Parts: sequence; structure tokens; C-alpha cells
Amino acid sequence: MTSTEASVSPSDHPTGAEPAQPSGSDAILTEKHGDHVLIIKMHRPHRRNAFDGATARALEAVIDDYEEDDRLRCAIITGSDERAFSAGQDLIAAAQGDMGGTDRRGGFGIMGRPPIKPIIAAVEGHALAGGLELCLACDLIVASRTATMGIPEAAKSLVAIGGGCFRLPKRIPYHLAMELAITGKAWPATRMAELGLVNKLTEPGKALAGALELAEEVLAAGPLAVKASKQIVQHAYDWDDAEAWNLQQQFAAPVMASDDLKEGLRAFAEKRPAVWKGR
Repeated sequence: MTSTEASVSPSDHPTGAEPAQPSGSDAILTEKHGDHVLIIKMHRPHRRNAFDGATARALEAVIDDYEEDDRLRCAIITGSDERAFSAGQDLIAAAQGDMGGTDRRGGFGIMGRPPIKPIIAAVEGHALAGGLELCLACDLIVASRTATMGIPEAAKSLVAIGGGCFRLPKRIPYHLAMELAITGKAWPATRMAELGLVNKLTEPGKALAGALELAEEVLAAGPLAVKASKQIVQHAYDWDDAEAWNLQQQFAAPVMASDDLKEGLRAFAEKRPAVWKGR
């Protein structure tokens, strides 16, 4: 959960004066798309959207609000410009003991305890170190063809402790995850898509639009079933088959007893779109 590109290039500020650097709630912007989608934009452009503690706490608060708002059924997290999704931990802040994490949700306010409802990463530019680990805390990934992804920590004698070393091998083949982890190389999003890490590739500048299209597909499904299905899939790595038959019921049973199930069956029989109530 470290950074590779959190420093500021002199060419970024031709006048020589460094602009204000957003942090905290100023660095995590939100907007609604329609009634049910929350767009979360990381906005620390002069730190390549790297995280300090205040920014992590701001993202945690946004994720908490997303969880609690029954109207919101899908979230998208992206960067505010096309240069970087996130470069990870702000190393300038880290040098002062200011780490980008929270006690409750962990790294960046999301990595240790992602939301129960689905969240999509929309990646433009670099998603490196903690930036890729932030993607791994999401359920779906949409990326520009020109995006770059990797966990370069080992190349600097660091360790990807924001989930990169144990989540990445669950998403792509073991030997390829190992190559990324112990060489520190970064790969283009096109290769990550071939390996199955990226759900959808877009043209440059279109990752958010692609994520919104994917979100609409999520919204077409029953919200209770989506949450239950997400939780069962997440536990799939922990359960063996014998456990899974029983343990999945804690998530599936409320859906099977819901009004939404009845509506879904009626809509199928009547050949019309379902109108979900979330109950």
C-alpha cells in the first residue's frame, strides 16, 4: 500500500508555485448518477491521487454513507483526471507519520472492509501500488486501454500490504501474480484484461462511461440478490463445498423470502422489466 508516483514534477507547476493540495473531504468528491449510482472521485491531482490519513478517513465516511443509503445500489470509484487512478500511499505524508488508513475499514478507508454493496473501479492512467490494491478492494474493474497496473513495492524493498500480495493471486494465475509481486513490474491494462483481472476495456478517457454502463447492468438485477450474491462469492475462497451448502443460506434465505423475489418471477412471466423495491 505504498506509492510510486506521489511526487510532484516541476513541469506540473510552470510558475514555480505549488497549488493547494486537496486532502480529506476536499479530496473525495461524490455525485449521483440517476437515483441509484454513486460516483466517487479521488481528487489529489498533485499527489497523483495518493492517500494521506485525512483522505482515507474521508473515503471511509463516503463508503459508510453509501452502505446506509438504501437508494444507492452501486458505486464507482475513479480519479478526477486521466493521469492517474491512484499512486497509492502519499509518501510525503508517510515520512511525517501520516499513513493513509483508518482503524475500521483499513487501508484508504476501504481495503480491509469493502462495502457490502457492489463497487466498480474505473481506471485511467496509473493504478500502482496502493492504487492497484484499491482496485482489488472493488468488485469489478473497468480500465482504459492505456492504463497501467502493478504492485511495484518489492522493487523498492517494500511489501504490498494493502491486499496486493494475497488478493492478486486469487484474481489472476499464481505464477503471474508472483511475477508482479517479486519483480515490481507494471503491466498494461490490456494484459490484465487478458488475465481476467479487468472486466472491461475502454478507449482512453472512457473508463467512467464504461463503468456506468456496467453499473446499469448491475441495477437491472434485484438489489437484495446482488448483495447476497456478492457476499457468497467473497466467501467462496474460505468455504469448502460441504460448508458452502449450509453457510450460503445466511445470505440467500432473506432473498428467497423477499417481495423482490415474487416481483422477479412475476416480471419474468409477464415479459416486462422488474420493478425492485429492495425488500
